[in-house]
Amino acid sequence: MGLSNTSLPQNEALKQRYGEVNSPTEGPWNDVVGAILSHRSVRSYKTERLPDFTLETLMAAAQSAATSSNMQVWSVVSTTDPNKKKDLAKIAGGQKHIEQCPLFLVWLADLSRNERLGNEEGVEIVVNPYVETFLVAAIDAALAAQNAVVAAESLGLSTVYIGAMRNNPEKVGELFNLPSMVFPVFGLCIGYATREGEGEIKPRLPQPAVVFQEEYGVDGEQELRAQYDKEMSEFSARHEIAADTWTKKVLARMGKLSGMNGREKLMSVLHSMGFPLR
Repeated sequence: MGLSNTSLPQNEALKQRYGEVNSPTEGPWNDVVGAILSHRSVRSYKTERLPDFTLETLMAAAQSAATSSNMQVWSVVSTTDPNKKKDLAKIAGGQKHIEQCPLFLVWLADLSRNERLGNEEGVEIVVNPYVETFLVAAIDAALAAQNAVVAAESLGLSTVYIGAMRNNPEKVGELFNLPSMVFPVFGLCIGYATREGEGEIKPRLPQPAVVFQEEYGVDGEQELRAQYDKEMSEFSARHEIAADTWTKKVLARMGKLSGMNGREKLMSVLHSMGFPLR
Protein backbone atom coordinates (compact mmCIF):
# COMPACT_ATOMS: atom_id res chain seq x y z
CA MET A 1 0.00 0.00 0.00
CA GLY A 2 1.38 3.39 -0.99
CA LEU A 3 1.54 6.37 1.32
CA SER A 4 -1.14 8.02 -0.78
CA ASN A 5 -3.60 5.47 0.56
CA THR A 6 -2.87 5.87 4.27
CA SER A 7 -5.51 7.58 6.40
CA LEU A 8 -3.54 10.02 8.55
CA PRO A 9 -4.57 11.37 11.97
CA GLN A 10 -6.49 14.64 11.73
CA ASN A 11 -3.80 17.07 12.89
CA GLU A 12 -1.12 15.42 10.78
CA ALA A 13 -3.29 15.25 7.65
CA LEU A 14 -4.32 18.90 7.92
CA LYS A 15 -0.76 20.01 8.65
CA GLN A 16 0.55 18.18 5.59
CA ARG A 17 -2.17 19.60 3.37
CA TYR A 18 -1.96 23.21 4.56
CA GLY A 19 1.38 23.59 6.32
CA GLU A 20 2.06 24.76 9.85
CA VAL A 21 0.61 28.28 9.65
CA ASN A 22 -2.80 27.82 8.03
CA SER A 23 -3.79 24.33 9.14
CA PRO A 24 -7.36 24.06 10.53
CA THR A 25 -7.33 22.38 13.94
CA GLU A 26 -10.89 21.27 14.61
CA GLY A 27 -13.87 19.66 12.91
CA PRO A 28 -15.57 16.29 12.37
CA TRP A 29 -13.24 13.51 11.26
CA ASN A 30 -13.13 9.89 10.20
CA ASP A 31 -10.91 7.57 8.18
CA VAL A 32 -12.62 8.49 4.91
CA VAL A 33 -11.78 12.18 5.38
CA GLY A 34 -8.26 11.25 6.41
CA ALA A 35 -7.76 9.13 3.30
CA ILE A 36 -9.05 11.89 1.01
CA LEU A 37 -6.68 14.43 2.57
CA SER A 38 -3.82 11.97 2.10
CA HIS A 39 -4.15 12.07 -1.69
CA ARG A 40 -1.10 12.84 -3.76
CA SER A 41 -0.36 12.44 -7.47
CA VAL A 42 1.94 9.52 -8.27
CA ARG A 43 4.12 9.45 -11.38
CA SER A 44 6.06 6.20 -10.96
CA TYR A 45 4.34 2.81 -11.04
CA LYS A 46 5.18 -0.84 -10.55
CA THR A 47 4.35 -3.18 -13.42
CA GLU A 48 2.29 -5.32 -11.04
CA ARG A 49 -1.11 -6.11 -12.53
CA LEU A 50 -4.26 -5.16 -10.68
CA PRO A 51 -6.51 -7.71 -8.96
CA ASP A 52 -9.25 -9.22 -11.08
CA PHE A 53 -12.38 -7.08 -11.42
CA THR A 54 -10.65 -3.94 -10.11
CA LEU A 55 -11.94 -2.01 -13.12
CA GLU A 56 -15.50 -3.12 -12.44
CA THR A 57 -15.27 -2.01 -8.81
CA LEU A 58 -13.85 1.38 -9.76
CA MET A 59 -16.55 1.86 -12.38
CA ALA A 60 -19.26 1.05 -9.85
CA ALA A 61 -17.83 3.83 -7.70
CA ALA A 62 -17.63 6.16 -10.71
CA GLN A 63 -21.24 5.48 -11.68
CA SER A 64 -22.31 6.23 -8.12
CA ALA A 65 -21.24 9.86 -8.54
CA ALA A 66 -23.82 12.56 -9.06
CA THR A 67 -24.87 13.08 -12.67
CA SER A 68 -26.88 16.06 -13.84
CA SER A 69 -30.58 15.11 -14.22
CA ASN A 70 -29.43 11.47 -14.51
CA MET A 71 -28.53 12.13 -18.16
CA GLN A 72 -25.21 10.27 -17.67
CA VAL A 73 -23.44 12.12 -20.47
CA TRP A 74 -20.02 10.64 -19.81
CA SER A 75 -18.16 7.46 -20.72
CA VAL A 76 -14.71 6.03 -20.14
CA VAL A 77 -12.33 3.93 -22.22
CA SER A 78 -9.82 1.71 -20.42
CA THR A 79 -6.60 0.41 -21.87
CA THR A 80 -3.88 -1.96 -20.74
CA ASP A 81 -2.35 -2.18 -24.22
CA PRO A 82 1.36 -1.21 -24.16
CA ASN A 83 1.26 0.22 -27.68
CA LYS A 84 -1.74 2.42 -26.98
CA LYS A 85 -0.20 3.61 -23.73
CA LYS A 86 3.02 4.43 -25.57
CA ASP A 87 1.07 6.51 -28.08
CA LEU A 88 -0.81 8.25 -25.28
CA ALA A 89 2.44 9.01 -23.47
CA LYS A 90 3.76 10.61 -26.65
CA ILE A 91 0.62 12.76 -26.95
CA ALA A 92 1.16 13.79 -23.34
CA GLY A 93 4.69 15.01 -23.99
CA GLY A 94 6.54 11.86 -22.95
CA GLN A 95 4.95 11.17 -19.56
CA LYS A 96 6.45 7.73 -18.91
CA HIS A 97 4.07 6.92 -16.06
CA ILE A 98 1.35 6.46 -18.68
CA GLU A 99 3.38 3.57 -20.08
CA GLN A 100 4.21 2.20 -16.62
CA CYS A 101 0.77 2.08 -15.04
CA PRO A 102 -1.12 -1.21 -15.50
CA LEU A 103 -4.43 0.57 -16.15
CA PHE A 104 -5.04 3.82 -18.00
CA LEU A 105 -8.48 5.39 -18.27
CA VAL A 106 -9.61 8.08 -20.69
CA TRP A 107 -12.64 9.95 -19.37
CA LEU A 108 -15.04 11.22 -21.99
CA ALA A 109 -17.65 13.91 -22.33
CA ASP A 110 -20.14 11.82 -24.30
CA LEU A 111 -23.18 13.33 -25.97
CA SER A 112 -23.25 10.66 -28.67
CA ARG A 113 -25.15 8.06 -26.63
CA ASN A 114 -28.16 10.28 -26.10
CA GLU A 115 -27.90 11.49 -29.70
CA ARG A 116 -28.22 7.87 -30.85
CA LEU A 117 -31.12 7.38 -28.46
CA GLY A 118 -32.89 10.37 -30.03
CA ASN A 119 -32.27 9.07 -33.53
CA GLU A 120 -33.69 5.67 -32.60
CA GLU A 121 -36.79 7.24 -31.08
CA GLY A 122 -37.26 9.86 -33.78
CA VAL A 123 -36.66 12.79 -31.43
CA GLU A 124 -34.15 15.56 -32.15
CA ILE A 125 -31.85 16.13 -29.16
CA VAL A 126 -31.92 19.90 -29.54
CA VAL A 127 -29.78 20.68 -26.46
CA ASN A 128 -26.66 18.80 -27.62
CA PRO A 129 -25.11 21.66 -29.65
CA TYR A 130 -25.04 24.05 -26.69
CA VAL A 131 -22.13 24.99 -24.43
CA GLU A 132 -24.20 24.16 -21.35
CA THR A 133 -24.67 20.55 -22.43
CA PHE A 134 -20.97 20.08 -23.16
CA LEU A 135 -20.12 21.65 -19.82
CA VAL A 136 -22.50 19.26 -18.05
CA ALA A 137 -20.83 16.31 -19.81
CA ALA A 138 -17.33 17.44 -18.81
CA ILE A 139 -18.44 18.01 -15.22
CA ASP A 140 -20.15 14.61 -15.08
CA ALA A 141 -16.94 12.96 -16.31
CA ALA A 142 -14.90 14.77 -13.65
CA LEU A 143 -17.29 13.81 -10.84
CA ALA A 144 -17.24 10.17 -11.93
CA ALA A 145 -13.45 10.14 -12.22
CA GLN A 146 -12.94 11.59 -8.76
CA ASN A 147 -15.19 8.91 -7.26
CA ALA A 148 -13.02 6.33 -9.01
CA VAL A 149 -9.86 7.96 -7.62
CA VAL A 150 -11.17 7.90 -4.05
CA ALA A 151 -12.17 4.25 -4.49
CA ALA A 152 -8.81 3.32 -6.03
CA GLU A 153 -6.83 4.96 -3.25
CA SER A 154 -8.98 3.24 -0.62
CA LEU A 155 -7.90 -0.07 -2.23
CA GLY A 156 -4.20 0.73 -1.91
CA LEU A 157 -3.77 2.01 -5.46
CA SER A 158 -2.28 5.30 -6.59
CA THR A 159 -3.37 7.67 -9.33
CA VAL A 160 -2.53 10.74 -11.36
CA TYR A 161 -4.75 12.70 -13.72
CA ILE A 162 -3.44 13.41 -17.23
CA GLY A 163 -4.85 16.64 -18.63
CA ALA A 164 -2.48 16.35 -21.59
CA MET A 165 -5.00 14.17 -23.43
CA ARG A 166 -6.25 17.57 -24.55
CA ASN A 167 -2.91 18.29 -26.26
CA ASN A 168 -4.22 16.29 -29.21
CA PRO A 169 -7.78 15.09 -28.56
CA GLU A 170 -8.30 14.19 -32.22
CA LYS A 171 -5.40 11.71 -32.05
CA VAL A 172 -6.82 10.26 -28.83
CA GLY A 173 -10.12 9.92 -30.67
CA GLU A 174 -8.41 7.99 -33.47
CA LEU A 175 -6.70 5.63 -31.02
CA PHE A 176 -9.99 4.70 -29.38
CA ASN A 177 -12.35 5.02 -32.36
CA LEU A 178 -14.36 7.76 -30.66
CA PRO A 179 -17.50 8.79 -32.57
CA SER A 180 -18.57 12.37 -33.18
CA MET A 181 -19.81 14.19 -30.07
CA VAL A 182 -17.34 12.38 -27.78
CA PHE A 183 -14.40 14.32 -26.32
CA PRO A 184 -11.49 13.06 -24.15
CA VAL A 185 -11.57 15.37 -21.12
CA PHE A 186 -8.54 13.85 -19.35
CA GLY A 187 -6.76 10.59 -18.65
CA LEU A 188 -6.04 8.77 -15.40
CA CYS A 189 -3.16 6.47 -14.44
CA ILE A 190 -3.99 3.77 -11.90
CA GLY A 191 -1.55 1.33 -10.33
CA TYR A 192 0.75 0.56 -7.43
CA ALA A 193 3.27 3.29 -6.66
CA THR A 194 6.96 2.55 -6.58
CA ARG A 195 8.72 3.59 -3.39
CA GLU A 196 10.27 6.61 -5.10
CA GLY A 197 6.91 7.54 -6.59
CA GLU A 198 5.01 7.76 -3.31
CA GLY A 199 6.14 11.27 -2.51
CA GLU A 200 4.89 13.88 -0.09
CA ILE A 201 1.47 15.50 0.12
CA LYS A 202 1.56 18.78 -1.79
CA PRO A 203 0.32 21.80 0.18
CA ARG A 204 -2.72 23.73 -1.02
CA LEU A 205 -3.71 27.37 -0.75
CA PRO A 206 -4.98 28.35 2.71
CA GLN A 207 -8.73 27.88 3.04
CA PRO A 208 -9.41 31.64 3.49
CA ALA A 209 -7.94 32.21 0.02
CA VAL A 210 -10.55 30.02 -1.68
CA VAL A 211 -13.46 29.61 0.77
CA PHE A 212 -15.70 32.63 1.34
CA GLN A 213 -18.64 33.14 3.69
CA GLU A 214 -21.73 34.74 2.14
CA GLU A 215 -19.84 36.79 -0.48
CA TYR A 216 -16.63 36.73 -2.47
CA GLY A 217 -13.71 38.65 -0.99
CA VAL A 218 -10.06 39.45 -1.61
CA ASP A 219 -9.11 40.92 1.77
CA GLY A 220 -5.83 39.44 2.95
CA GLU A 221 -5.24 37.64 -0.34
CA GLN A 222 -1.69 38.89 -0.81
CA GLU A 223 -0.66 37.87 2.70
CA LEU A 224 -2.23 34.43 2.28
CA ARG A 225 -0.49 33.99 -1.05
CA ALA A 226 2.84 34.99 0.48
CA GLN A 227 2.38 32.36 3.18
CA TYR A 228 1.58 29.76 0.55
CA ASP A 229 4.54 30.80 -1.59
CA LYS A 230 6.77 30.04 1.39
CA GLU A 231 5.17 26.61 1.89
CA MET A 232 5.53 25.70 -1.78
CA SER A 233 9.09 26.98 -2.00
CA GLU A 234 10.04 24.76 0.95
CA PHE A 235 8.14 21.82 -0.58
CA SER A 236 10.02 22.25 -3.86
CA ALA A 237 13.36 22.43 -2.06
CA ARG A 238 12.62 19.19 -0.18
CA HIS A 239 11.94 17.46 -3.48
CA GLU A 240 14.89 18.98 -5.31
CA ILE A 241 12.58 20.87 -7.64
CA ALA A 242 13.46 24.42 -8.68
CA ALA A 243 12.41 26.27 -5.54
CA ASP A 244 10.19 28.81 -7.26
CA THR A 245 7.19 30.20 -5.46
CA TRP A 246 3.65 29.23 -6.42
CA THR A 247 3.18 32.78 -7.72
CA LYS A 248 6.07 32.37 -10.15
CA LYS A 249 4.78 28.97 -11.27
CA VAL A 250 1.34 30.43 -12.03
CA LEU A 251 2.83 33.30 -14.00
CA ALA A 252 5.15 30.99 -15.93
CA ARG A 253 2.35 28.56 -16.78
CA MET A 254 -0.48 31.00 -17.44
CA GLY A 255 1.43 34.05 -18.64
CA LYS A 256 2.25 32.65 -22.07
CA LEU A 257 0.30 30.65 -24.63
CA SER A 258 3.10 28.12 -25.08
CA GLY A 259 2.13 26.74 -21.68
CA MET A 260 -1.12 25.50 -23.22
CA ASN A 261 0.71 22.98 -25.44
CA GLY A 262 -1.71 23.42 -28.31
CA ARG A 263 -4.84 23.56 -26.18
CA GLU A 264 -5.42 27.19 -27.18
CA LYS A 265 -6.92 25.65 -30.34
CA LEU A 266 -9.49 23.55 -28.49
CA MET A 267 -12.49 25.50 -29.73
CA SER A 268 -11.83 24.54 -33.34
CA VAL A 269 -11.00 20.98 -32.27
CA LEU A 270 -14.29 20.70 -30.40
CA HIS A 271 -16.12 21.90 -33.49
CA SER A 272 -14.39 19.25 -35.60
CA MET A 273 -15.31 16.55 -33.06
CA GLY A 274 -19.01 17.33 -33.25
CA PHE A 275 -19.54 20.07 -30.66
CA PRO A 276 -20.88 23.31 -32.26
CA LEU A 277 -20.95 25.02 -28.83
CA ARG A 278 -23.64 27.61 -29.38
